[in-house]
Amino acid sequence: MKREPNCCAGQLLWCGFLCVFCWTVELTADDWTQWRGTNRDGWWNEQGIRDELPDGQLPVAWSVEIGAGYSGPTVADGRVYVMDRQGSGNAQTERVLCLNSADGELVWEHKYLAPYTISYKAGPRASVTIDNGRAYSVGAMGHFHCFDAKSGKIIWSRDLQTEYQIEMPIWGIAGSPLIYQDLVIQQVGGASGACMVAFNKNSGSEVWRALKERAAYSSPIVIQQAGKDVLVCWTGDSLSGLNPTTGESYWAHPFPPSRMPIGIGAPVLSDDMLYVSSFYDGSLMVRVPKDKLTMEVVWRKVGKDEQHTESLHAMIGTSIVHNGYIYGVDSYGEFRCLDANTGNRIWEDLTAVPKARWSTIHMVRQADRVWMFNERGELLIAKLSPSGLQILDRCKLIEPTIEQLGQRGGVCWTHPAYAEKSIFIRNDKKLIRASLAK
Repeated sequence: MKREPNCCAGQLLWCGFLCVFCWTVELTADDWTQWRGTNRDGWWNEQGIRDELPDGQLPVAWSVEIGAGYSGPTVADGRVYVMDRQGSGNAQTERVLCLNSADGELVWEHKYLAPYTISYKAGPRASVTIDNGRAYSVGAMGHFHCFDAKSGKIIWSRDLQTEYQIEMPIWGIAGSPLIYQDLVIQQVGGASGACMVAFNKNSGSEVWRALKERAAYSSPIVIQQAGKDVLVCWTGDSLSGLNPTTGESYWAHPFPPSRMPIGIGAPVLSDDMLYVSSFYDGSLMVRVPKDKLTMEVVWRKVGKDEQHTESLHAMIGTSIVHNGYIYGVDSYGEFRCLDANTGNRIWEDLTAVPKARWSTIHMVRQADRVWMFNERGELLIAKLSPSGLQILDRCKLIEPTIEQLGQRGGVCWTHPAYAEKSIFIRNDKKLIRASLAK
């Protein structure tokens, strides 16, 4: 890394004060401990964030080389966690990496053999989940690990593919581990009713299994109904609400795919409305009442095919549902607003990302605006309303790379982490940190 020249004595005192100040700020800065943020809801809660972006390239605080992968970074206690893939053929390995968030220096890594039999072999898909000093990772072929987050020592591990006889999804295991009380819950897609499996987070032993269904790629969330926590799972065959402690089914709606399981974005809750969207099978909105453990379909919108759509046929990014409207990216990058009560389209905009098959944007809300990271490696600040998309500013953040997708000069399909008043993002060659502090 680049080192600054030595300071004089007076400057040293000032630098010392700044170090203490920055250290104090770091202690109070927000973390990003799992997929889509600490609460798994796509909200970034830090204040003191810049209102404008520079022309051209956003300055990078540090950059480190890593291998390919879709795994979005997570940040906790001054550490950054991410996964990548190395090698080829029978020598393919996956790595779990832990780096210092201040300078990108490697703290620890764990490497294991993981020959891929899946399509799109760029690397691991899931984000590493951090909880109570432990790091939980799952690889594309089902290698499941629990580490001491500081040292990298393995606490327990499971080979899900072998142990659960997974009917491996064509793009591998992608859902990120969810911590619930003393459990870590994972979409496995195993035989004998083990689509969803809960493990004791301390020992790795199985606690319950549920749903005789195929796996998809979506990460589960927890909502509340009738004074109870409900685990919402979007699998390859249904949208279901389970008791997160036992796996008992509270409600379920069949949602079989017309071609193949392809649900990727997370379910989105707004008040008592729960929304999902799929590339081939369109959008589904259900009502999940706050006072009882039931659900009912509000509407379902499916286009003629993925190229001729009216509502949303989302591929990778998770939509936003807010104040009665849905904002999301359709199958070819068309950014749209829908009426959340009917699914009818309000407007369409083509300026956020170039139009292309599977074109992707990841969105995070912060204060009264939305931070958008598109697949061309651009960062945008925007405001969303039924009146239209208002892009306040945009700049380049990182270059697309071809391992995730060789078309159109490559893509950036990884979800960023927003923590420590910075954005952490990776492509298939490097992981970077860029400050967004005022």
